Amino acid sequence: MDFLKGLLIRLASTAVAFWLATLIIPGITLNAETVTEKVTTLVLVAAIFGVVNAVLQPIIKTVGCGFYLLTLGLIALVVNGLLFLLTSWIAGQAGLPFHVDGFWPAALLGALFVSIVTWLLGTVLDRD
Repeated sequence: MDFLKGLLIRLASTAVAFWLATLIIPGITLNAETVTEKVTTLVLVAAIFGVVNAVLQPIIKTVGCGFYLLTLGLIALVVNGLLFLLTSWIAGQAGLPFHVDGFWPAALLGALFVSIVTWLLGTVLDRD
């Protein structure tokens, strides 16, 4: 039960982070008409982002270990921005009204913003 609770908290905090990113960062848009459509889209995009990160991030870190060492981890910003852009592309292919205009500055700043907000919300909401 704790696993499901943690998963739902993480999904909800990521969806809130995506919503805030659409409000704050230029180039990240959510073109939904109703509140229900917006919430559904944000939850689905958060789920897509979670799956993309869970599947691709370990592979990229393993294959690109040398780049992480060479750049002292700064390549992680680029990787996260590209994964954010991939999430936007997958959402577009699924017919979701979520779009990121390009890598710079929207995807890079969006990935950084979503990571920070998700972490902050996770620390606040995950208290016992």
